[in-house]
Amino acid sequence: MIDYNQFLATQAVELRPSGIRRFFDVASKMENVISLGVGEPDFVTPWAIRDMAIASIEDGFTSYTANPGLLELREEIANYMERKYHLSYQPENQIIVTIGASQALDTAFRSLLNPGEEVLIIEPAFVSYAALVTMAGGKPIPVSTWAENGFKVTAEQIEKAITARTKAILLCSPNNPTGAFLNKQDLSAIAEVVKKHNLIVVSDEIYAELTYDEDYDSIATLPGMYERTIVINGFSKAFAMTGWRLGYVCAPQPIIEVMLKIHQYTTMCAPHMLQHGAVEALRNGADQVEEMRKSYRRRRNYIVEALNQIGLNCHLPGGAFYVFPSIQNTGLTSEQFAEQLLMKERVAVVPGNAFGESGEGYIRCSYATSLQQLQEAIRRIEKFLQSLGASLKVCEHQVSL
Repeated sequence: MIDYNQFLATQAVELRPSGIRRFFDVASKMENVISLGVGEPDFVTPWAIRDMAIASIEDGFTSYTANPGLLELREEIANYMERKYHLSYQPENQIIVTIGASQALDTAFRSLLNPGEEVLIIEPAFVSYAALVTMAGGKPIPVSTWAENGFKVTAEQIEKAITARTKAILLCSPNNPTGAFLNKQDLSAIAEVVKKHNLIVVSDEIYAELTYDEDYDSIATLPGMYERTIVINGFSKAFAMTGWRLGYVCAPQPIIEVMLKIHQYTTMCAPHMLQHGAVEALRNGADQVEEMRKSYRRRRNYIVEALNQIGLNCHLPGGAFYVFPSIQNTGLTSEQFAEQLLMKERVAVVPGNAFGESGEGYIRCSYATSLQQLQEAIRRIEKFLQSLGASLKVCEHQVSL
């Protein structure tokens, strides 16, 4: 019998499997399950985008593109960044088209980190962040946030976590899993700490289009931060293009040059025909994005009010399409709650501890599903809570649809 551990990389063996995928895989094998687990739009990619990709295949665009992506697409990304966020990037040497935002993050960390250097990660955090830092040879340092502050991180918390080994801070706003939104005032305070300690910010802006109460500001727009920020974005969430696996990174030229070398060796380029679809998305997809955003806002308002009314304390998230209610008053751990809810009432959610230790006592629910499905899910969750016999406090929390 071969001991395969002798051949496998220790840091890869020790990585925790994704807590999101585990519950999704179990739920996919069960009947009559309402999944609030995976963060994926329930909308289909708009027809015009699909038609453009189909036409691209029919026209024979099946070859490699330039390593950083089609120049036409990079030009549209540059136009989009200028139009939406007032950020100016050169298509020729400051933008790379990637295989989703995840590859952009992976390549960024590989480009930045020497062995043992630290990256501050705001928790609760998307499950891949710490793993990507670890695989790049770095050390993820969690900075915990709390419901009392709407899961917003403060500049003071960040400064307290900085050591001589800190190289970068990873920000995700709006946040996955909490939906916490950092406005310009929040970002300005953080930016001062970043400059004071000579750090880099990796800004995951994949949910930037999905904010509901305040306008979005990128930290890269703040004084002195353009030179210190790697902006990560993509098409998955805003344009309902998750399966297309298209993202992009915008950064100062010296950083992009190093990232491009890694991208060349590991990926070559993103799929040619799909890049044509992305061009269409950026040129003509704004109306569809706005319709989806309005729908998500209505669903957010409904599910936050409903969760509070059935006894699960839930803050109002500023963006993305997740809520992060507390289940502490049930006496169950996050994993116990998620497992029992799935088995008894066929509702799939993600236990909060999948997103870091500070997520314990919470669950993540995605409201990227129809209002009818959300209403049925709430009915089932309330039934489950009643079966626990717990003394659940009903919150006085009202929001308008």
